[in-house]
Amino acid sequence: MTATASSSTAFVNIGERTNVTGSAKFKKLVMAGDYPAAVEVARQQVENGAQVIDVNMDEGLLDAHEAMTTFLKLIAAEPDIARVPVMIDSSKWDVIEAGLKCVSGKPIVNSISMKEGVPQFLEHARKCMAYGAAVVVMAFDEVGQADTMERKIEICERAYKLLVGIGFPPEDIIFDPNVFAVATGLEEHDNYAVDFIEAVKVIRVRCPHVHFSGG
Repeated sequence: MTATASSSTAFVNIGERTNVTGSAKFKKLVMAGDYPAAVEVARQQVENGAQVIDVNMDEGLLDAHEAMTTFLKLIAAEPDIARVPVMIDSSKWDVIEAGLKCVSGKPIVNSISMKEGVPQFLEHARKCMAYGAAVVVMAFDEVGQADTMERKIEICERAYKLLVGIGFPPEDIIFDPNVFAVATGLEEHDNYAVDFIEAVKVIRVRCPHVHFSGG
């Protein structure tokens, strides 16, 4: 599971068993078109304490658009699952937007970033705002992923200013400052965990009301 935290709440557990890239069982069910069984995976996640359900259908042999909309419509009809928010997770914007049209309540988009430049970043942010969605913002810009404390702070602060500048609610911003692999034995990785923690401390001060995701 991924954990999300804010200044006013404890950790929020995000169930990721409904993610074809992270669960072989779920992937097999969706690939076979066994959506009733796939829905049960979501139900088990909620019963086991997941406070958000992450749904990802990014699989090369799968029609991600069709799979995402089909699955989201099915779990929306299940009150014991629909009581928790859905995190619509995809690397494809058209899949995310299709998912946004299928959910009620307040969804979370995972994710947007400045990887492809500011104009696209703000275009996606405006659409998320129109749908009433919160967003996970990756610490990723035109240069690449943030791999040092300084870069994490720089990118997140820049993204924050751009988002609040278009009226995006800061409380709907969830920064993911990149938790890289730790304890790999490689010297250049020794500071990854510390960089993440220290960056979050600074970002929290410079970017009021935001939340953080790591996992």
